[in-house]
Amino acid sequence: MTFLTNIFNRVVTASLVTGAVALSPIAAKAQTIQGAGATFPAPLYKVYSQQVKKKYPDLKVNYQGIGSGGGIRQTIAGTVDFGGSDAAMTDSEIAKVKNGVILVPTAGGAVSVVYNLPGVSKLRLSRTTLPAIFAGQVTNWDDAKIKADNPGVNLPNQPIKFVVRADGSGTTFIFTNHLSSINGYFKGRIGANTAPKWTLKNVLKGKGNPGVAALVSRTPGSIGYVEYDYATKNKLKSAELQNKKGEFVAPSLASANAALSTVTFPDNYRVFIGDPGQGYPIVGLTWMMVYKNYSNPSKADAIKKWINWVLTDGQQYNDDLNYTKIPSNVVNRVLQTVNSTVK
Repeated sequence: MTFLTNIFNRVVTASLVTGAVALSPIAAKAQTIQGAGATFPAPLYKVYSQQVKKKYPDLKVNYQGIGSGGGIRQTIAGTVDFGGSDAAMTDSEIAKVKNGVILVPTAGGAVSVVYNLPGVSKLRLSRTTLPAIFAGQVTNWDDAKIKADNPGVNLPNQPIKFVVRADGSGTTFIFTNHLSSINGYFKGRIGANTAPKWTLKNVLKGKGNPGVAALVSRTPGSIGYVEYDYATKNKLKSAELQNKKGEFVAPSLASANAALSTVTFPDNYRVFIGDPGQGYPIVGLTWMMVYKNYSNPSKADAIKKWINWVLTDGQQYNDDLNYTKIPSNVVNRVLQTVNSTVK
């Protein structure tokens, strides 16, 4: 009897285990997707990757902030599941992606001109002065052009130390695209580029937005540019910049939203914002770059889950981190493209 009981128990146990395996599709569906690229949205994508688990517990998203240039290169090489860039891919770059690519706008934001000038709590830079500084025409803090923008401010007689990106950068593209749009000398000398050839002296180079923010923070007499959230989190002073209307505007979520409110998205969702008509003048968008074709169907499904979540549930986190949201009408268009194209 004991022998028969033991046999029965083993049969029942085996059946339960088999049933458990059959009823546990979750483990089989677990999927990890790898992304890399722009540091501009890295704080936002970190939150996205944490929060998406509430809806999809078995979807793991890893994103590495290596700069927009790196994101585009890895997308072309096929070494990531999705890339990130603040500089929309060019036609020639898109043509190199053998599996096809869709540009998915995820957020927008301001690029702050940050400075470290002890004793100067407020700094204004006009549409003529800012490009002159970064073109190397203005090299001292008490230059007449800076003084004219800041009457009554005690500006020090000391050289300007410039902090720029060491890596290919979408933040740099947004910044230089604006300066090129408002100043012919800067456009001809430097131009809009992710990795421009700066003609500046006293140049320091930082990797990513974090590197530039750290260098400005510890270098008196310096000026640089970072995504707005990096400026606020590192408690850096941001200059007020003159916009197209002639107003001096500080970077903020509200002023970035004002600038981006008139943007029209074409069919490929690629937008270059050089000189907005209102609000804060240096703003841009950031994109995830996803393939049209994935070798693994489960990977394609995971990407579609990820993008659908980012553009719906995920957008609620944008405001908290000082990023603008993507307009709902644009979201609907993008999701239709992704859901019907990604295979």
